[in-house]
Amino acid sequence: MSAMRLGLLTGGGDCPGLNAVIRAAVRKGIDEHGDQLIGFRNGWRGVLEDFQEELTIESVRGILPRGGTILGSSRTNPARRPDGTATVRACLERHRLDGLIAIGGEDTLGAASQLSLDGINVIGVPKTIDNDLGATDQTFGFDTALQVASDAIDRLHTTAESHHRILVVEVMGRNAGWIALHSGLAGGADVILIPEIPFDIDEVCRLIGRRHGRGRYFSIVVAAEGAMPIAGTMSVATGELDEFGHPRLGGIGQALEREIESRTGYETRATVLGHVQRGGTPTAFDRVLATRLGLAAVDAAHAGEWGTMIALHATEIEPVRLADAVAEVRRVPVAEYERYGVLFG
Repeated sequence: MSAMRLGLLTGGGDCPGLNAVIRAAVRKGIDEHGDQLIGFRNGWRGVLEDFQEELTIESVRGILPRGGTILGSSRTNPARRPDGTATVRACLERHRLDGLIAIGGEDTLGAASQLSLDGINVIGVPKTIDNDLGATDQTFGFDTALQVASDAIDRLHTTAESHHRILVVEVMGRNAGWIALHSGLAGGADVILIPEIPFDIDEVCRLIGRRHGRGRYFSIVVAAEGAMPIAGTMSVATGELDEFGHPRLGGIGQALEREIESRTGYETRATVLGHVQRGGTPTAFDRVLATRLGLAAVDAAHAGEWGTMIALHATEIEPVRLADAVAEVRRVPVAEYERYGVLFG
């Protein structure tokens, strides 16, 4: 196919590896096809407000190991605008774009899927540290976040043991507990709480008490930010909603700190890892995965495979239908979680 004009955007929470996707797509498009590429600033907001810049070989030089995204990001939802679809279409026509590559998670790609159904040429690239997108085996950013969380748990372990404390570590994970489960397993956590399974605070305290009975006077509790107690057993707070209707989470760590200390009498402290999990340089795995996805996105555009998302299946990179990719959140199976129950407490 002849040279194309393509737009790129990055939406949602920033994620290690975004720049690797941008770099790969620009290098592939320009050097192999003679394409022209423009980047929209700050996610879908850049398309709605026509805030863009040309992407060149020079502008993407040196960005491979950088965290974040050179294009900026936002949680803007074009579907919330009455004329959102028409505005997006007009922007693409104004810049004579053949199509758009949207790099994002559940919300960014959900918007991309709806725009695709409305006849706009879009290809999705899956990005989320939560690893919760359907139709792909793993998303870039997850490996980096997992490494950061595991390193933090290792460091907290020595403090917990030295001071005979219970340390609660709150990690990211709104709807899916992949970071909590895997970092907890890697760090030898004694309790792991995930959004998929409401937890029993009495059982949490029982496991901690059992460790004390065995002469282990400290414990590590890892909780995903979206972990929730069984209804009526303890109170938690949620914040205001974003444009996609998600509450601003955070606070389960402090709630657990209060409950565990009051119920057991053991000194308890909470640490919230927060955005440190998103930041910094991506791991080698995430750099390679993101690069492969960026290259494949340009290939898909030249093959006319609009309305698809580039997915990782085992070791292969291949397109899947965007609608299938965002049909449901990829959550930790209950059986997967229960398999590791013998390691708790």
